[in-house]
Amino acid sequence: MTLLDRDLDITPAGRAGLAALLDQPGQALIGLDFDGTMAPIVAEPRDARILPALVPVLARLAGPIGTLAVITGRPVREAVTFGALTEVPGIVVLGHYGAERWADGQITAPDAAPSVQRARQALPGLLRAAGAPDGTWIEDKQHALAVHTRRTADPQAALELIRGPLTALAAELDLAAEPGRLVIELRPGRIDKGAALVGLVRATSASSAVYCGDDLGDLAAFAAVRTLRGEGIPGCTVASGSQESPAVAAAADLVVAGPAGIARLLGQIADALDG
Repeated sequence: MTLLDRDLDITPAGRAGLAALLDQPGQALIGLDFDGTMAPIVAEPRDARILPALVPVLARLAGPIGTLAVITGRPVREAVTFGALTEVPGIVVLGHYGAERWADGQITAPDAAPSVQRARQALPGLLRAAGAPDGTWIEDKQHALAVHTRRTADPQAALELIRGPLTALAAELDLAAEPGRLVIELRPGRIDKGAALVGLVRATSASSAVYCGDDLGDLAAFAAVRTLRGEGIPGCTVASGSQESPAVAAAADLVVAGPAGIARLLGQIADALDG
């Protein structure tokens, strides 16, 4: 039984995208988010690590797949280290939503936007004035700033408390205030995973694109896949399903059970290509 003969609950467009990948893997692109997709979500972002089963699967795919990429909001150094990605030949890592690039051990990146520096200076006072509860904390990503509430007593209530002030600050500084899983991230609005994915597809002349993600920030990449399909480039969107992001599952062609489900799906693709 081949992968596409399995009883997959997948949209017709998503099935066509997987079929195109299997038919011409050397011209295909597979993109993956990191947190929640390759690595289980944890309370401390610095403690996140790739699901161990994924590393050998990615290494198997690195040969037959034309472009294998990680597209993440993290700095590329963290994604490469936490993902053991030096063990995956030829993989490309786009960090900070595409602002940074890692390939063949080399990092290229522009300077951080001045508006991010102004937000960095303003955030501590803004959170105090908003009454942000204990456990609210700022993750400095250099090119972006993420305000997390997962450590607070009531994470969802804390997120709603700070949403308005953060949105107002973002508008004042011409930044985007992007929500995620118990986090709001301030970053330059012209940078997102959709733009990063499309740029990589164009640069590699990929003939098909599969993207796997779990959070609201991945919806831009899902939309990019749909746009590419409209241009004649087949594609499939895969949600690493979670209760925290039902909108992502609703937008996907195929939903799997978290990072373990991503590992199984990619393993099935590797098996099909080996066969």
